Amino acid sequence: MNLAQQVGSRLRELRVERGLSLSELARRSGVGKGTLSELEAGRRNATLETLYALATGLGAPLSAVIGPEPTRAPLSGRAVDAVLVERYEDPAAVTEIYRIRIRAGAVQESDAHLPGTEEHLIVLSGTARVGAASAPVEAGPGEHAHWRADIPHTYGAVSGAVEAVLTVRHPARVAPPQPPQPLGKETFESSSETSQTRRASSALRRRE
Repeated sequence: MNLAQQVGSRLRELRVERGLSLSELARRSGVGKGTLSELEAGRRNATLETLYALATGLGAPLSAVIGPEPTRAPLSGRAVDAVLVERYEDPAAVTEIYRIRIRAGAVQESDAHLPGTEEHLIVLSGTARVGAASAPVEAGPGEHAHWRADIPHTYGAVSGAVEAVLTVRHPARVAPPQPPQPLGKETFESSSETSQTRRASSALRRRE
C-alpha cells in the first residue's frame, strides 16, 4: 500500500468513526467534496496543507491521518517537505516529531490547527522565518522557535534551504472548529416568533 492509499484508507476510517458524510467533512475542512472522494479512493496525493485541513476538520492530529507509524515517505506543501519520524501519545496530548526541509525562496502559510496546538522548531542549518503569521521570528542553526499553532502561522527560509526538526504537540482530542452556519428558515422563523411573543407580552404589561 503506497502513501496515497494509506492516507485514503485512514481518512475514510476516521470520517466514518465520527459519523460524518463526505459533504460534512468537506464543509468542515474547506476541501472540495470531489477532491475528498479522490483522496479516500487513494487516487490522489494530498498536499500538506490539504492534509492539515482535513485533520483539523476531523478533530485529529496529522499523524492520525497519515497513519500512526513513522514513515519515510515525505509530505510536501508549498514550501515544506516533512517526514514523520516519531509519535508519542499520552492521556494529555499527542506529540509528533517531523524532520523538515523549508525550501529556499518559498513561503508556506498554514491555517489554524486544533485549539491548544503548539509547534517547536530546532534549526539544523539555514535561517528560518517562522511563527505566527502576524509576527514571525527568525531562527538560525542551533536556535529554537516556538509558537501557537491554533492561529494562522507561516514557514519560510530567509536565504537558502532550511533543515530542521519540528515538534507538534496536540492536546487530547477536542471538538474541531465549526464553520459559521447560515441563518436558515427554521432559525429565522423561530427568531421571529420569539420577537412577536416578546412584543405581545410587553403590550399586555402596558395594558395592566
